[in-house]
Amino acid sequence: MTTATTRTIRTTPHPPDGETTARDSPRTPNTSLPSLTGLRWMAALLVFGLHVNNFGYFGGTGGSLVYWAFSSGATGVSFFFVLSGFVLTWSARPHDRALGFWRRRVARIYPVHLVTVGLAFLLALTLESNAQPTPKQAVANVLLLHSWWRPWWQTLNPVSWSLACEAFFYASFPLLILLLRRLGVRGSVALGGLSLVAIVVISRADSQHWWTYALYSFPAARLPEFILGAVTARLVLLGRWRGPGLEASLALAIIGYFLVPQAPLGYSATMCTIIGFTLLIPAAANADLKGLPSMWRSRRMVRLGELSFAFYMVHLLVLRAGTHLVGIKPHFGGLAGIAVTATVFALSLGLSWLLYELVELPARRLLLRRRHPAKAPAPREAQAAARD
Repeated sequence: MTTATTRTIRTTPHPPDGETTARDSPRTPNTSLPSLTGLRWMAALLVFGLHVNNFGYFGGTGGSLVYWAFSSGATGVSFFFVLSGFVLTWSARPHDRALGFWRRRVARIYPVHLVTVGLAFLLALTLESNAQPTPKQAVANVLLLHSWWRPWWQTLNPVSWSLACEAFFYASFPLLILLLRRLGVRGSVALGGLSLVAIVVISRADSQHWWTYALYSFPAARLPEFILGAVTARLVLLGRWRGPGLEASLALAIIGYFLVPQAPLGYSATMCTIIGFTLLIPAAANADLKGLPSMWRSRRMVRLGELSFAFYMVHLLVLRAGTHLVGIKPHFGGLAGIAVTATVFALSLGLSWLLYELVELPARRLLLRRRHPAKAPAPREAQAAARD
């Protein structure tokens, strides 16, 4: 991840009105999109708040407030899925090979995944003797296959189920970007529309139990969210995105977030927030490209966004370890609940900093180190939202 700096962005003119064909070359951005990095931190914070609510740190009025604010926090994962599709499409290299792309993805997520799996296994051995995984479960988790089988979806580090979904997205991306590059504007919009229809159908199937297991964590069921992010990125690259601005998109996302408690439990929550998230991400990207105001690209927000992946991967392990000190669902009063939550947050953030500085960055440099010097300097790759 890079520290974003404010600078003037040069943008290419929009294509003329009318259909953009597959032969049109999308502009290749040479700048970061720091607002997406800041938004990534907010999504991670929503998931943290959800887990604080689930662990019952607050009782009484405090518990009611935490529930009101964070009971919908699982939608932060949906935001990650849409954002991932946007960022990968935005930063895709024109002549990249699938193996090169997959190598960069492994370097990006696997080192932190392996370390947190190790921490989770150590936690299971020392503090949670009844939660030890079977060898098959452990192997499936390490290989990021566990989310395909619902009984295993929260093996070891529970949040890694979403990483298994991301692994499936990465496997699919070379075909998706090939398709998007052959579609014009109308074709891309049609693909986005089909993805929205798929989300509606999957939501219905999940709420009506058409399938034996819940679809919330099933990787193929989450693919439409990723595709929506990719489609919006393609439209921004072609200069044909016509969505609302940052403030209106954020308002729609917030409204959808607070509508989640009215939806059936599980996948159906995606229906409430998918429109707002799909509009918010390209709106934030356009704000950066056009130099418009954005509270998400401050230096502090960008730095927290850089740590967000490690924070997401480690915070639930800290909460689980904490149950041996504070108990299960202690329902503290206001001040005690705030103190315990602040302590868990500080520990999680400190560990995420260590993971980022001592694992994520060094491992990425090592795994992506060139074996042979390049013949000519390559243009700087576009970076967005923590190089997702």
